[in-house]
Amino acid sequence: MVRLQDDFYQAVNGAWAETAVIPDDKPATGGFVELHNEIEELMLETTENWLAGKDLPKDNPILENFVKYHRLISDFETREQLGVTPVLPLIKEMQELTSFADFTSKIAEYELAGKPNLFPFGVAPDFMDATTNVLWAEAPSLILPDVTYYEEGHEKGQELLTVWRQAATDLLSQFPFSQEEIAKILDQLIALDAKLANYVLSNEESSEYAKLYHPYDWADFTKLVPELPLDEIFSKILGQLPDRVIVPEERFWLAFAKDYFSEENWPALQASLIYSAATQWTSYLTDDIRVLAGAYRRALSGTPEAMNPQKAAYYLAEGPYSQALGLWYVDKKFSKEAKADVEAKVATMIEVYKERLAKNDWLARETIEQAIVKLNGITAHIGYPEKLPETYAQKMIDDNQSLLENAQKLAQISIQHSWSKWNQPVDRDIWHMSAHVVNAYYSPQQNQIVFPAAILQAPFYSLNQSSSANYGGIGAVIAHEISHAFDTNGASFDEHGSLRNWWTDEDYQAFTQRTDQVVAQFDGLDSYGAKVNGKLTVSENVADLGGLAASLEAAKQDKDFSAVDYFTNFAKIWRLKARPEFMQMLASVDVHAPGHLRTNVQLPNFADFHQAFDIKETDGMWRAEKDRVIIW
Repeated sequence: MVRLQDDFYQAVNGAWAETAVIPDDKPATGGFVELHNEIEELMLETTENWLAGKDLPKDNPILENFVKYHRLISDFETREQLGVTPVLPLIKEMQELTSFADFTSKIAEYELAGKPNLFPFGVAPDFMDATTNVLWAEAPSLILPDVTYYEEGHEKGQELLTVWRQAATDLLSQFPFSQEEIAKILDQLIALDAKLANYVLSNEESSEYAKLYHPYDWADFTKLVPELPLDEIFSKILGQLPDRVIVPEERFWLAFAKDYFSEENWPALQASLIYSAATQWTSYLTDDIRVLAGAYRRALSGTPEAMNPQKAAYYLAEGPYSQALGLWYVDKKFSKEAKADVEAKVATMIEVYKERLAKNDWLARETIEQAIVKLNGITAHIGYPEKLPETYAQKMIDDNQSLLENAQKLAQISIQHSWSKWNQPVDRDIWHMSAHVVNAYYSPQQNQIVFPAAILQAPFYSLNQSSSANYGGIGAVIAHEISHAFDTNGASFDEHGSLRNWWTDEDYQAFTQRTDQVVAQFDGLDSYGAKVNGKLTVSENVADLGGLAASLEAAKQDKDFSAVDYFTNFAKIWRLKARPEFMQMLASVDVHAPGHLRTNVQLPNFADFHQAFDIKETDGMWRAEKDRVIIW
């Protein structure tokens, strides 16, 4: 039997892991996933009843349209009869393009219609002025999960590329392409992908937000892609020319974009367009095609089976209506008592943070004062949004149109709304997560923490478990999200969410020295045969560390404080049983460390942990005082 003192995570979660079963259509199970599965079961049962005409929501036109859409998606007989016919006109349209110039003359039309267009632009808040939405220029995506997979000697890279090619061949064979045409398309895509991998950012590079901000005057930016008529395109999309653009993927635009967007590269671009035309709507065609389309993704995560048709239909229907379904969930499952209690915990945690900052001995007074200003500026959204996005009222399903026609119309509504936000104020009331999602987030650009109702239940939170257990669960998660305001990314943004250096040089250097210690604690540790990247995961690890420190101090204010309950429940919320392929992939792409390390690496930083479980120098969980790291 594993001792708590030697492997705390395993001692707390080992018995659970022995009996826990990973669903065949999922890559993992655990604290988050088990709650997700419970909600999934509830939503599937409820929406199946709605499809059968039972217990339909009354006076809710948005959910009525969700049901209409769900019925179209669940009409598997019609989908089977139609086969690939619904997308053949789109494939033909891409095949009939005659040149790069012909294609670029249609990009604006394709973008607004939701057709394949290879156009890596979007609208998001400006880093320097978080109140305004501006234009951003991204880069094309890669076939493999990260640029590191393309490095010579990467043991998974070539293997996964072979898997992708076979999966793509099997999928395209369902369409009226000859084997020669398929081979030619895939040859072009793989060759272009190999070139792209030299110029796009790695996940580690993308995780450093402040380094992504490269503003360009519009006239200067357009010169980077002389064959791409950006003035003409954006005149049609925005109705005017933007004055500037933010370029996070600067390496791509400076070194490769002119070659990528060119007549010379047209054969590869046309292959990409044809491939996208065939694969963009696979979830809406026959169920066999849907399953084939997910083969590569399942191979990446080691998941043996696709979702069953009914579950896949629900998630496909849910997408455009997720926030409305979240409000239905809240109405049925979320208590006002829980909301009030969690809101009180947020307020407590912010006060604890202020007190800890006031006692800080390594920051200058002016930096501490600025940090407290930022804390005072944090807004918290608990449970559910007060309003739905304005597009929801437009999402009307036309029974006289086909499934694909309705799906395209829904996509167009979202696309047009996204572009309409350009040069407009940021709506700070919009949630980026539905209330029935088991998760939480901090937005550095809005200085805002969001906790959907779904995560506010056991093991994270329950009115029926001890206060200390709740602080070790939802309290640590709340303080984790607050800590993101002062992680390696959040520390670069001010109380308004704008990119601004509010540190003295000496203080930021002291902060970096401490975060480098966190990098060192995690870097190179094993995760299912892969190595954890300390730099990729540092922001989340710093947030975990700060979250534990603040929630522990808040928990200790209660008369019945139990360090055992606190640390034990923290270990429980990170329990995870996963497929090795999934965890190996996450080691390359995920900014979060694996759950067992979030427990076993973080807890030994705390003297209370050593005392509560009588950890001795000879124990596996021991960490010498000089090696312990506390930042906030």
